[in-house]
Amino acid sequence: MRRYGFPAIRRHRAETLQVNLGYRCNQSCVHCHVNAGPNRTEEMSYETVADVLSVLAVCGMKTLDITGGAPELNPHFRDLIVRARELGVHVLDRCNLTILEEPGCEDLAEFLARQGVEVVASLPCYSSENVDRQRGKGVFEASIRGLRRLNALGYGRAGSGRVVNLVYNPQGPSLPPEQAGLELAYKRELKANFGVEFNQLYTLANMPIQRFGSTLISKGQFNDYMGLLKGAHCDDNLDSVMCRTLVSVDWQGYLYDCDFNQMLELPLVLGARGRIHVSELIGGDLTGNPIEVRDHCFGCTAGQGSSCGGALDAATQPVETKVCNAHA
Repeated sequence: MRRYGFPAIRRHRAETLQVNLGYRCNQSCVHCHVNAGPNRTEEMSYETVADVLSVLAVCGMKTLDITGGAPELNPHFRDLIVRARELGVHVLDRCNLTILEEPGCEDLAEFLARQGVEVVASLPCYSSENVDRQRGKGVFEASIRGLRRLNALGYGRAGSGRVVNLVYNPQGPSLPPEQAGLELAYKRELKANFGVEFNQLYTLANMPIQRFGSTLISKGQFNDYMGLLKGAHCDDNLDSVMCRTLVSVDWQGYLYDCDFNQMLELPLVLGARGRIHVSELIGGDLTGNPIEVRDHCFGCTAGQGSSCGGALDAATQPVETKVCNAHA
């Protein structure tokens, strides 16, 4: 993907290590920028997991953000969490909810609760029709069962300290609705219809890469979507984009400025050294390092902004508020 004039930006101090444990998943979602699915075989080894833990022990990053695929399918997933928590690191699990019903994962919810793991769960709508269209037949009902199970363990309940946040993606080539308004709609509908509670809703823009990008190209919508993202760019979002303080690690242990760059094979480059491995972070400092930017980066700065933690607080451009059903 060619550069379309995205502003040059540099890294701040690294605060979050986002680790992709592999691309295998029990689902194949149409918006997935990882192209994850049941037939993917890429998987982080025990040796690389050990390197990740060594970095967490000495580099001062206090948040471990675990992603995939379905990261829970990696055989070292639980050991990584236990040892990270022993180091006092806050752990996030980017969970698709349906994994809680997979063979071998029957006690996963209880494990996450015992370890105090924050669950970040994708639920692209509160409507079964829209969710199943994007993620597969029966996914919505399984997701609701998963949320109920987490609620029973205290997740999403006031005062419990156990946090479950939901993630919304638009169904097609449009910007996400205003986050706060959509969160209220989610909480109202999920509570009234399913008795489900959660903490926050994160609205994320779909990135024009991999599976979603291919879909746009096949429908002749790619250029229009890129025009939408670039036209809605907001400079105020630049200081809060996630690549400023997050380091992305692929399943082999190599570093990227973000998960999207990882999928485009745009490695984090430190001076003349070329791409670097997570083990090389020990004793190193990425502060001030240039960030690899391309045209997909407009997906993070358009409108209210988009990051792994949802809309960016610095955003000033209003985005039309719609319920998720309107994005089918």
